[in-house]
Amino acid sequence: MALVWRTSARMTLAMAALTLIAALLPLAIAYAGKRIVDAVVQGSGSLTLRWVIVELVVVAAQALVQRTLALVRTILGARLGVDVNVAILEKAQTLELTDFENPEFYDQLTRARREASSRPLMLVSDAFLLAQNTLTLAGYAALLVRFSPLSVLVLVAATVPAALAEMRYSKITYRLRNRRSPDTRKLTYLEYVLANDEHAKEVKLFGIGPLLLGRYKAMAEAFYLEDRKLAVERTLATHAVSLLGTFAFYGAYAFMAIAAATKQITLGTMTLYVVAFRQGQQSFQSTLGAIGSIYEHNLYMQNLFGFLSIRCGPRPGGAWDVPSTREPLALVAPKVPGDLTTAGIRFEDVGFRYPGTERWALRHIDLDLPAHESIALVGENGAGKTTLIKLMTRLYEPTEGRITLDGRDLRTWDRETLLRRFGVVFQDFNQYQLKVRDNVGLGSVDHMEDEPRIARAVDRGGASPLIESLKGGLDAPLGRWFQDGTELSGGQWQKVALARAFMREEADILILDEPTAALDAEAEHAVFERFHELSRGRTTIVISHRFPTVRMARRIVVLEKGEILEMGTHDELVAKSGRYAHMFGLQAAGYR
Repeated sequence: MALVWRTSARMTLAMAALTLIAALLPLAIAYAGKRIVDAVVQGSGSLTLRWVIVELVVVAAQALVQRTLALVRTILGARLGVDVNVAILEKAQTLELTDFENPEFYDQLTRARREASSRPLMLVSDAFLLAQNTLTLAGYAALLVRFSPLSVLVLVAATVPAALAEMRYSKITYRLRNRRSPDTRKLTYLEYVLANDEHAKEVKLFGIGPLLLGRYKAMAEAFYLEDRKLAVERTLATHAVSLLGTFAFYGAYAFMAIAAATKQITLGTMTLYVVAFRQGQQSFQSTLGAIGSIYEHNLYMQNLFGFLSIRCGPRPGGAWDVPSTREPLALVAPKVPGDLTTAGIRFEDVGFRYPGTERWALRHIDLDLPAHESIALVGENGAGKTTLIKLMTRLYEPTEGRITLDGRDLRTWDRETLLRRFGVVFQDFNQYQLKVRDNVGLGSVDHMEDEPRIARAVDRGGASPLIESLKGGLDAPLGRWFQDGTELSGGQWQKVALARAFMREEADILILDEPTAALDAEAEHAVFERFHELSRGRTTIVISHRFPTVRMARRIVVLEKGEILEMGTHDELVAKSGRYAHMFGLQAAGYR
């Protein structure tokens, strides 16, 4: 109710008022029907016509109220659907990267979003319907008690079993749909793979389509069989118990008809009682049905409010330990006038493991990354290079140890202030199905309308020739998801991603995670020439498997199995004949 009230107090009050009026009008219609029958029996044409007109007016008013109520419900539902989905997306923005890498989180998100736009209003609508039917039922019960208190008891008792059966199957359906959440996501994923351009090449080339389509059909068929079985069981069970209400009605009908035939009540009174019993029975059944629906909606609303109540803010992969007192290995930085001795990034016995896993992704990382230095991170896939970057940018929290920037623990930094200091291009950078200017401008949202800055970023990223070749230039839509979009090659997308990173002109720490993997040799050389120019006065960190790129860094850090294995300049590491020298030799041999 609070959720709906916040969406629109005025429309909520309108629903309440219209519900009250809708509850009283059926009683007026029933009473007008009684007076019509009595007038007919009396043989009064004028009185009969008068009450027919009264009933017509009341029925017309009822139709108007019901349509207006439906209109208010539709408008309120549309507004509420937007507000709830926005609330879910706003909540998603406050969560940590580790949440988005957790399958259980996606199950919870799926359950929250599944019916988030409809269930809140349905719950409130049923609450108003419950109030309406309760008021109407109270009026009918007051009429029937005058005829026979036993009839009221029969009306109630005959309707309860059907309502209980509906509630039982509502709970079964809810549990079934929650249990299916992981499989529902798999089904959605298979559908996505089979019907989008990102996977189309491999699906066709490797003949994957029939296999994945077969799996899709098998899962969809299993869902269908479960749904069909439950629907049949529900229909049979609820129909069987609903017959009790039908028998009760006709028993009461016969009793009332006999009373009218023996002149105990008038024909008009009998008509009133029959309508009151029938409508009262339906109102009571609707009342219990509304209670059952509210119960069902509430089950689903638990998913929504459960998601919205997820604790926000940094949550480490494990408990924080007391920082190590061991001295970290330092990369010697040049003396820069005015620099603080603590300037730069410092890892102090940092360890990290992903939630729910026992394996350490990083362990005992002691490292100084001085300000204004160029550093390269080298190692096999899975060595922990990208994880190190994510810890540095506080996308993850260390499981143990601590990280400082300019002498301050990262946990004490304001998140937005911290992130503005980084310009990052990850290997799995995003390809936004938006205009070129949006793809670039998103690198610094506050400057998306700054045309000169966008032009500089495009030039520094090496994307100027690409954009000049596109119809529409910066306003050309990219990707194939929407009309008139242009699909780019991997290397072209990478240039756009580099331009996006260069939008952050104020960032003093630049990080490139395999930034040139999809570029040809000439384009790669051009990017690093620009990168070298932009790195003056900044800290630069590069992750790369290409040693011509790596050797451009002043210091190189070699990671293996989550630990630092070697550190030094290119020449120093080659002279040591260790792991770096071995990897360099293997790659160099490929060029001979």
